Amino acid sequence: MELTVLYEDEHLIAIHKPCGLLVHRTRIANDATEFALQILRDQIGQKVYPVHRLDRKTSGVLLFAKNEFSNRLMQQQFMSQNVKKKYLAIVRGWVENDGTIDSPLINDSGKKQEAITHFSRVQKVEIPLAHGKFDSSRYSFIEVQPETGRMHQIRKHFAHLRHPIIGDRPHGCNKQNRLFKEKFSMTKLMLHASELEFTHPVSEIKLKIQCDYSDEFKRMIIELEF
Repeated sequence: MELTVLYEDEHLIAIHKPCGLLVHRTRIANDATEFALQILRDQIGQKVYPVHRLDRKTSGVLLFAKNEFSNRLMQQQFMSQNVKKKYLAIVRGWVENDGTIDSPLINDSGKKQEAITHFSRVQKVEIPLAHGKFDSSRYSFIEVQPETGRMHQIRKHFAHLRHPIIGDRPHGCNKQNRLFKEKFSMTKLMLHASELEFTHPVSEIKLKIQCDYSDEFKRMIIELEF
């Protein structure tokens, strides 16, 4: 596998992480044999440091530092919430035009953490796809800007709103996921990290790194008639 490079200089490198690829080795996923960290290191021939994380099932912009100094400064930007993150998602039902989800989440240690997610609806559709007692199905294409960065935050927050992200397991809707598998042969998570905006740790220039949808995300946009 060769990773698509979105941005590179002597201090940073950003890639398009495909859905299904782990950022690095973890005890939670013993089945994985490939990791973005190792693939990128071998691809460019030097050590890299992941300055943030994306879920295994989430595609999109993933940023690495090429040295410990840049890594430390970028980690500080993420921790101080000075990095703007934009995601795109397809969810069940029609969400409001815009809103904020302010709902704490419990981490793996049992600690309650503040979690805030802003969103806006880009488009809504109703298609003639029968589901349960309904003759049609409704979906929303949304833009999401998480203010905090908790594990599975966006996925959990939209499940909390009862507008789960299509393809999400275990936080999503099993009936919808089964419907998409049967109707569209689609099992991927419809969540994509489309943009990162931050200040370069060395030059202090404002950078905006963007990433186009994955092929599967594009296919679903067409299938759902967005």
